[in-house]
Amino acid sequence: MFNHSLQGVIPKVISEIRFFNNYQHHIAISDSCGEMLRDVYQIPNERVHIIINGINDKEFGVDSRLGNEFRTRIGIPSNASLVLGVAGRLVKDKGHLLLFEAFSMVQEKHSDVYLVVAGSGPWEDRYRKLGPQVIVLGSMKPPELRAFYNGIDIFLNPTLRPQGLDLTLMEAMMSGKPLMASRFPTIKGTIMVDDEFGFMFAPNVESLVATLEVAIAEGSKRMSRRGKASEAFAASMFTAGKMALAYERLFVCIKNETYCIYR
Repeated sequence: MFNHSLQGVIPKVISEIRFFNNYQHHIAISDSCGEMLRDVYQIPNERVHIIINGINDKEFGVDSRLGNEFRTRIGIPSNASLVLGVAGRLVKDKGHLLLFEAFSMVQEKHSDVYLVVAGSGPWEDRYRKLGPQVIVLGSMKPPELRAFYNGIDIFLNPTLRPQGLDLTLMEAMMSGKPLMASRFPTIKGTIMVDDEFGFMFAPNVESLVATLEVAIAEGSKRMSRRGKASEAFAASMFTAGKMALAYERLFVCIKNETYCIYR
């Protein structure tokens, strides 16, 4: 079985290597993606450019008043010890089976911990079955997401697969929130570059439960301090303006390679 699978992968990689070599410049949206281009596809270092996606910092930012209003509106009690949040498509590969199982175990021990779910998909109705400690909001537009991020204490991303950088992680950080995310290279190497920004866990129920317990023990005040560090980092790295300047420099670089520097 392994040899059969390998026989299919090797020709594909060789074909992709030939494809990539047709282009002079390559853009990677994370450090780990850049490493893959250099190490797997053997693209010369000077032809690989790391340009991280950016978000509009005017749409997402810290607003405690908005966050408090959001909590009141969706029915989170004032004595809640910790409010977790997750956003995006509620599908299996985004890790919702993992989060569902983990939170169902955690809420049995902690009646004052809440999970706010923003998004739509097959897991929407299943989350509702977990009871009043789980608040399911459905799909939300950017102005509504601003309130969502400000209303939670920590943002969760339990994805089950490596992928490009999820913009929700950046939006949460820009909103002054720490993160709890699966330990994949794209996230660890570009976003969770400092332990102060939050927590990482192996993508399984046992690891997520243990990590949730650590965050619950730290409490909302500690999450707030972590969030300030997250916000400062996001403001320096993940803005749309910074991304636009990097692409502008790339266009100059195409004409004059002296300018092929982005950091």
